[in-house]
Order: sequence, then C-alpha cells, then structure tokens
Amino acid sequence: MNFRPLHDRVLVRRIEAEEKTAGGIIIPDTAKEKPQEGEVIAAGTGARNEAGEIHPLEVKAGDKVLFGKWSGTEVKIDGEDLLIMKESDILGIISNNGGSKDGVVSSDGAG
Repeated sequence: MNFRPLHDRVLVRRIEAEEKTAGGIIIPDTAKEKPQEGEVIAAGTGARNEAGEIHPLEVKAGDKVLFGKWSGTEVKIDGEDLLIMKESDILGIISNNGGSKDGVVSSDGAG
C-alpha cells in the first residue's frame, strides 16, 4: 500500500465482528452493525500547535483502537475498504496485556 496520512490523521482497517452470538445464533449481514474496532494501518506525523511545533500522535501502526460509530471517511485503497479519521475521533487504544502499562486501568480499578 502506498498511502501516508497527513498531519493528525490515521488510516484504520475495521476488525470484523463475530458472525455468531454466544448462544450460537448466526447474525445475517443485513442485521450486523459496522464494527467500531479497528487496527491502525498508518498514522500521520502529528498536528501542529499554535507555536508551529509538531505534537506527535499517540497511536501508531498496529494499535487496536476503538472509535465512534460515525467516525472517519470510508475510502477504498488497493481494493480494500478502509477509514481515514483524525486521531481525536479515536476513543482509545485497546490493550491486550490486562495490566496498567501505558496508563490503561482495568475496569475493577486494580490496574
């Protein structure tokens, strides 16, 4: 892929939701909502502040993120459906380590 987002924009690939419920019911494509989770494919260099300094982005390629339902602009690059959005549209980074690394605290407060 030959695409690099500019400034504070990121390129995200949606992570597809499960096609079955926990009870084994298969969800048809017409009833599925678009997933709000994705993987960052590429990130811009950062936004400029009022002093003209570049503030680097907190997300990087490979991060799994959660974003708003209507966030981003859908684009097709190399035949793949992707999203371009500003970093501010990203609600958070999904951590798989379960600890308090990178400031992530578990829901029970024991992070």
